[in-house]
Amino acid sequence: MNDGESHKPGGRSKCDFCTFGLIVTGEGEREFLPRFFTSLMERTGCTFTLLSQIGQRNPITSPAKKLRMVGSGQTIPTSDEEEIGLPARRFLRNQPCRFLLLLDDAEEARRPILHEVFRRYRAALDTMLLPAERNRAAVHFFANMVEAYYFAHSAAVNSALGETVLVADHPGDVETIGHPKGELKRLREGFDEMADGANIVPLLDLDRILNNSATCAFLRALFAWCVRQLEENCPVHDTELGARYQLVTGAQAEITRHQ
Repeated sequence: MNDGESHKPGGRSKCDFCTFGLIVTGEGEREFLPRFFTSLMERTGCTFTLLSQIGQRNPITSPAKKLRMVGSGQTIPTSDEEEIGLPARRFLRNQPCRFLLLLDDAEEARRPILHEVFRRYRAALDTMLLPAERNRAAVHFFANMVEAYYFAHSAAVNSALGETVLVADHPGDVETIGHPKGELKRLREGFDEMADGANIVPLLDLDRILNNSATCAFLRALFAWCVRQLEENCPVHDTELGARYQLVTGAQAEITRHQ
């Protein structure tokens, strides 16, 4: 029997506990991202664990590089195979209670190429995984970066940093803030994305951040994928997850929502 898997009458398998493995591109995410999913871990039988940090990928535009890949029979770059595909395969193979998330930032400057970036990440997973494994792996983006969501729950930031009033809730969609990290450094000299982020992230209320159905489309698409995997495969102690995160009616990023 695989780790965490129970067999129900009729041969249907259900996991006693599920694990989401994270491949991330940012240093801060490497240090504290699993705690970003605390609300899901508290309401379900699951955990989130860091697998690795990789460099951001951009579309392959060099004709010479494309030609070398074709000439060698490659469908994806060697670096994508070694740093994305193989770790995903090792983590998921023969482990039906495991799921994989590749998380990158959708910075403002990269928005025009984001579809191509998504396709490159997705190709690395689809090339290296078996068909039955591919739906247990997904690519998602923070927009513009994970620090954007701090501005949707300013009380968590102010509490973590010991400030009475430093950050105010952003009046619109925080995923449109051009450079959230830079804004935090402007507001507080010496802001450290890793040390301060490690204190802020556990305090963030994702119910609050995702409460407005018109905002946070990238983040909601990520949570929708996680909730779908949990509801189909894992113990769920809270039957109102969809309502909490506005998953049914809320905006979701077109790039990532269909995985």
